Amino acid sequence: MNPWNRIGALIAKEFRHLGRDRRTLAVVLALPVLQMILFAYAISFDVKNVSTIVIDQDRTPASAAYLRSYASSDFFHVVGTADGLADVDRIFDHNEARIAVLVPSGFGRSLAAGEQATVAVYLDGSEPTPARVGQAFVTALNQSYGQKVAIEWADSQGLDVTAAGQLEPRVRTWYNPERRSSDFLIPGLMVVIIMVVAVQQTAVSLVREREQGTDEQLAISPLAGWEMMIGKLAPWTLLAFAELAAITAVGVWFFALPLRGSLGVLALGAALFVFCSLGLGLVISAVAPTLETANMLGLLLSILPAFILSGFAFPLGSIPVVLQAVSWLFPARFMVSISRGVFLKGAGIDELWPELAALAGYAVVVIAVAVLLSARRRR
Repeated sequence: MNPWNRIGALIAKEFRHLGRDRRTLAVVLALPVLQMILFAYAISFDVKNVSTIVIDQDRTPASAAYLRSYASSDFFHVVGTADGLADVDRIFDHNEARIAVLVPSGFGRSLAAGEQATVAVYLDGSEPTPARVGQAFVTALNQSYGQKVAIEWADSQGLDVTAAGQLEPRVRTWYNPERRSSDFLIPGLMVVIIMVVAVQQTAVSLVREREQGTDEQLAISPLAGWEMMIGKLAPWTLLAFAELAAITAVGVWFFALPLRGSLGVLALGAALFVFCSLGLGLVISAVAPTLETANMLGLLLSILPAFILSGFAFPLGSIPVVLQAVSWLFPARFMVSISRGVFLKGAGIDELWPELAALAGYAVVVIAVAVLLSARRRR
């Protein structure tokens, strides 16, 4: 019998098995799209409308004008006022605000005299991102406001400041000029979702065969180890491509994600990545003794590496060198670079061939290991 006929029979058997469990099939197909929409809205690095309390102890037109600059900013959301510094602890303890701005007495008098005026800004450090970004915004706002005050004071003194040299930085962000979190996150989020689903589903495939007793039928069948792996991979490969197409369409049409590169390069990278993820799942399935163990290993080897060691959420250059080395053991690292390169940078084969080659090598190795482990277990 032709090997491809045997593989075709196994693929048909796997599809029939999937067709019997329509609820699981519906969840597998619908869950990635739902996760895509949920995470794309829930995960954001854009920090704005941070609740802010203002404390005006000067009560002059100058202090009022200064505090209005906070109210006019998109980052600060002034939610109320307080009387003094003693109120800050209570405000932070009750989560009424994350930032408190205190203008001391004498603020207006110092500005009118051309002297340096001081203000106090307190940040709630229990949430690191608003505190860190808030410090940067406060510094920038005060620098800008300070320049404005200096120019107004110089004009009031009859001084000509137009002859003084000035420095005006003009910053431009390439590939994502609006610096939208969704444009940065969604290409990596696609990789995370596909890896989790692919690894998790295939991690239980061989274990389920053993628990149901059908592995003995496979053991006495004329199927070679590589034929069985292809037969196991093919149905889930098609499902993974359907899921990838669906979440790509959601990203492009629903979230206006730009697709600047070649769809063919993205498809090639996705194909290699799917084989890598499915192969990793089969390795887990070959060594796991029970479904519970397979599920646990699948989650451990898919979610954590995909989130932490792929560059999706954290730049790889900011993690310890040891973990940077470990990240090479997981395919999500390479696919995140491909996905962002194609979607945001318009990159092609010339720029992405190292990542594509790494995925191809990874797929060959991990599927070969799955074949060897499965053959050893069948003996």
